[in-house]
Amino acid sequence: MSYAREKEEIMADVFTHFNYLHTIPEIGMKEFKTSAYVADVLKQLGYEVETQVGGATGVVAVCDSGKPGPVLGLRADMDALGTKDGGAAHLCGHDGHMAMLLAAAEEIMKEKLVRKGKLKLLFQPAEETSEGALSMLKGGAVDDIEILIGMHGRPIQECRVGEAAPALYYSAATHVKIDITGVQSHGARPYLGTSALDAACLVVQSANALRFNSNVVYNLKATQIHADAGVANAVPGTATITFDLRSRDNDVMELMIQKLRGAAENAAASIGAKADFTILHQTPASIITPEITEIIGEVITSELGEKACIPPIVTAGGEDFFWYPKMKPELKTGFIALGEDAEPGLHDPAMHFNHDALPYGVKIHKGLVKKFLG
Repeated sequence: MSYAREKEEIMADVFTHFNYLHTIPEIGMKEFKTSAYVADVLKQLGYEVETQVGGATGVVAVCDSGKPGPVLGLRADMDALGTKDGGAAHLCGHDGHMAMLLAAAEEIMKEKLVRKGKLKLLFQPAEETSEGALSMLKGGAVDDIEILIGMHGRPIQECRVGEAAPALYYSAATHVKIDITGVQSHGARPYLGTSALDAACLVVQSANALRFNSNVVYNLKATQIHADAGVANAVPGTATITFDLRSRDNDVMELMIQKLRGAAENAAASIGAKADFTILHQTPASIITPEITEIIGEVITSELGEKACIPPIVTAGGEDFFWYPKMKPELKTGFIALGEDAEPGLHDPAMHFNHDALPYGVKIHKGLVKKFLG
């Protein structure tokens, strides 16, 4: 089935794409309808399209001028967030990201803006789980790309509709699970066991005592503890702790992980328990090329106006886009913050944004192509 042809006007504006994509939210690595729609649109526009990139749902579209020049990549993420009822919802604006890049793709082709080099459009799965960029890397999506640029809509507190920042500096983010194994015992005879709950508390206290470079913004905190023997008069023999780690420096993040592992193992061992350490989720801090940021600033100004380009934004949030430059250091990268007036916040169940922002994202995408490949 052609998902694109289900719509009366497939070659329509950014709002048509957004309105449809918003109705088919799918979680990471299961963006089946979403990727089918994206691929169908791009094929109809005349792009050379590859699907199932990296063995997953990734889509790559290519427009090759046949003339010497750089290879520019523009990336949009496709996945939605899971909901408590087992469904999915676009609560981070990825439906808008796809719509803007699809609408730009149509205008780029119609206006023949790729006049040198090659344009590659990356529609990436599973940004939220940090699997997507790695799967695209595995599939060779960026092997020939020299410049790669991403974009994300922003909350109302950071950037307003009609504005954009030429750089968005994310923090490294890591989620860790620590499984504690002790020995369960009766509440009347705790000396016959080893309390995993006590060990978990020791692990949290040890983690809170860790210190790192005070010149780098970081934080490390426990977010969950689960320990339950099933009844009130038993001491639990197992416990699980989760930690959230953030740092603006990738080297500091690696040190935080190393130190937390050691602290957990030693704290648990101090009372005879065992700690097993698992990294659940990890994204690098921003790796952004200054010269690309400068060029993006020029594009924002030329496309949206002098007052539209605001200073770079720093956030404690994470973004898996930065696996691309981390795994391919020679890659030149940029990341744009687009004002969308998102409220009350990204990932909130009630998240909504001003759709008037969507045409601005289209203009910026087109401006980048004109700048690098025109």
